[in-house]
Order: sequence, then C-alpha cells, then structure tokens
Amino acid sequence: MLQTLTSVARSTTVEGTVLRCVLGLPHGVKRALARAPIVVDGQELALDAQLLLRLQQLSGQTGLTGSDVGASRALMRRSAELLGHTPITDVEITERHVPTPSGSLPTRLYRPHSVTDTSDLLVFYHGGGWVIGDLDSHDDLCRFLATRADVRVLSVDYRLAPENPFPAAAEDALAAFRHAVEHADELGTTRERISVGGDSAGGNLAAVVAHHTTRNDTTAPKFQLLLYPVVDATTRRQSRELFSNGFLLTDEDMDWFMGHYEPEGARRGDLLLSVLLAEDLTDLPPAHVVTAGFDPLRDEGEEYVRRLRQSDVRVVHRRFADLIHGFANLRLAGGRFHEAMVEVAATLRAALQLR
Repeated sequence: MLQTLTSVARSTTVEGTVLRCVLGLPHGVKRALARAPIVVDGQELALDAQLLLRLQQLSGQTGLTGSDVGASRALMRRSAELLGHTPITDVEITERHVPTPSGSLPTRLYRPHSVTDTSDLLVFYHGGGWVIGDLDSHDDLCRFLATRADVRVLSVDYRLAPENPFPAAAEDALAAFRHAVEHADELGTTRERISVGGDSAGGNLAAVVAHHTTRNDTTAPKFQLLLYPVVDATTRRQSRELFSNGFLLTDEDMDWFMGHYEPEGARRGDLLLSVLLAEDLTDLPPAHVVTAGFDPLRDEGEEYVRRLRQSDVRVVHRRFADLIHGFANLRLAGGRFHEAMVEVAATLRAALQLR
C-alpha cells in the first residue's frame, strides 16, 4: 500500500496531501503500514515518526542532503512545501534588514495579534547545518512559537556555507542580536527582554550568542531556547553511533554539513562553534534545552545540559525520547510532532513570564 501511495504522489501538493492522510489513519492501520516497532537504547520510536521515515525510505531519500549544495537547498525548500497548508494567520509579519560589516542581513519580524504592547522578543536562528535553510523553511515554526508563546520573533537569514564558511554564521548571529538590543524600541521590546533560540545549527548559533555576549558584551540574552543543538564539533558520542542512519539526520549528513561550514577542521574547537568546550559556563542565561531520543546529536546536547547545571545555570531539559532530529519542522504533519511543539512553546511562554 505504501508503494502505491508513493507512486501516485507526483507533485508537492499531492505528496503533502498523501502524507497527511497517511499520518491521519487509525493507529492500527498506521502500525500495520509502519511494521514492527523500532526500539533502540531502551526507547521506542513514535509511530508517526516511524511511518514518516518509512515513506521517506520508499521515496528514495535517505537523509537531509542531496547530490550537491543546490540540490540540498532545493530539497529543504520542497520538504517545507510538502507539509505546508494554510499558514497561521493571526500574526503580523514585517520584513527587515540588519546592517552588518559584510552587508545587509535579511530578517523577518513576527508579532502575534495577541501582543499589542511591549513584549519579549526571541531572536531565532534556523537550522540546516549552516548550509541549507532560510526564513521560509522555518516560517511555520516562527509563526507557531510567536502565537503560542505570545512573543515577538525575529528570524535571522544568516549567511550560509560554503559560500560563507565559519565563522560567518556566528558573526551574523551576533550582529543580529546586537542590532536587536540597539533597536529594541523599534522591535517592540526592551533590551532586557531579548532572548535567543534556534534548532540544530540554529541552536548552535543561539548557544554561541548567549555564551559570547555573556563574556564580552554589556547585554546578554534573557533566555535561550535550544532545540537539539550542535554544541561540540570535535567529539563523536554514542548517540551518533546509535542513530547514524535511518533517522532523518544521518552520519553522512553531519560530515557533509561540517565539511562545508568548517572545511579545514582546524577551528572546530573554537568556542564560536563548539561552545561545550568552554571552561567557564557560569552566569549564562537560563535555558530550555530540547533533545530527541533518536537523534545523533542527543548526547552532546545532554552533556551541555549537565555542564550548565554544574555551572549553576538554570536549565529545563526535555528529551522527547520517541522523536527524531528535526521534529520541530515536522509540526504540520500533526500527531506526535505537533504535540511535542505545543509543549515546547508552552515551556517557552512560562519561562519568559517567570522572569
């Protein structure tokens, strides 16, 4: 049946409809299609995730990257379109540009209609291994966080590798945060109410900004939202071995991304990339660190949680043991993916209201 469904999906619109229909089937039917449960490291993969991966396997796609950079970027755009339907509309969107030493940096400001006064602002950095992804690929995620957490969101379209290798993305991330601080009034916030967040490589950039500004600037973020972040480019941990293939983000993908972002390898221990290696993590902003059980990055994210707690930084950690890397971008598939993101947004809202 799955082969039949895949064969009839000849356009992005049709494929998206098929995908949502399959994921909306009764539990017993989905289990029959997905086959036996997958259990690794004492964790059972969510049925919705298993079925999505099965459909991906049948389509011939094994990971997040394509034959080259252009094909990989197109694949991510297509994936976003595949899940897309009527967007969240109770939000006002403004395109803005941030001046930087390298040029003009596109950003997108989201203001939920529920927010009419000064509010918190989340400076958000998209994932994609510093090579793929853009404002559009993470548009739904930013709309969702803005409306569910009642927070303005400034999404940052930082420069990508290999055209702009390390440390270009980190420099842009810092420039965007500093611009937000300097222009807080224009953005509807105050400098004390600006947080940072991101997923995967974007989580890396958020963590880097939090650490670097705490050590070097007069204003650091209020809070950091780190979704399955990259925090150490120097060490292979057990989760990378356990989930190296078959769970969306592959070992080959990770090598490919890092090979484009920091191709020489000489600076992979730099704190603008591997913030976990910092000797001193004290005084960093409170954090919500989210990890996924079936994610090659799981263990480094959880090691960062341990280090932050050792340094008396307040951390809320949530491992979604049954999910895969990238689940935030799969919210529109519904089911378990949507449930997880509802929890993430609720935690963000509560954290911002507490301070």
